[in-house]
Amino acid sequence: MKISIAGANGQIAKLLHPKLIQAGHEVRGIIRKEEQANSLKKLGVEPVVADMEVEDDLSKAVGNADAVLFAAGAGPGSGAERKWSVDRDGAIKLMEACKANGIRRYVMISAMGLETPRGSEVFQVYQQAKLQADNALKESGLDYTIVKPGRLTNDSPKGLVNAGKNLDSGEIPRADVASVLAAVLSDHLASGLEFDLVSGEKKISEALQNLKE
Repeated sequence: MKISIAGANGQIAKLLHPKLIQAGHEVRGIIRKEEQANSLKKLGVEPVVADMEVEDDLSKAVGNADAVLFAAGAGPGSGAERKWSVDRDGAIKLMEACKANGIRRYVMISAMGLETPRGSEVFQVYQQAKLQADNALKESGLDYTIVKPGRLTNDSPKGLVNAGKNLDSGEIPRADVASVLAAVLSDHLASGLEFDLVSGEKKISEALQNLKE
């Protein structure tokens, strides 16, 4: 498949790229800064520079893909305004690009517990922005999967997860999130579903297969 990834320089995305390429997929990485291009090329990713906060039309950046992944985010050091412009509006612009280019498959990295406000005022804006983006995707008519990990860590991957609705809070290594995303994209698992994701007891393939049971 041809897969376009928005936020391709992010931590999870950079762990995901080698998995997708090893599986035989072609990966196009949408990035905001030209200086990020070389590191993606070394991973085998085709870099495309496009600022989703500035550009209204992302269809050219997305290209002729079979699936897209929204892995972008304003980041923990950003203010409330960028939560709206990246985490919500960027995700919605990517949906519009999919529709314009005839792309059906859209995978979103979201977060657990968005419905329960917590933390600082800026973090609550982030929760609202992500929740609105998730809802827009569910209403878009696209073939979606929304992956909602718990607290992200840089621990070594365990390869064992829990996936489901309304899970208790927990954490998960970014590397395991990348493996779940690779399975969701490569094997077209969890179509039309959203699910929480934390470290657990099940192999990734089993956890994803069980979601529809």
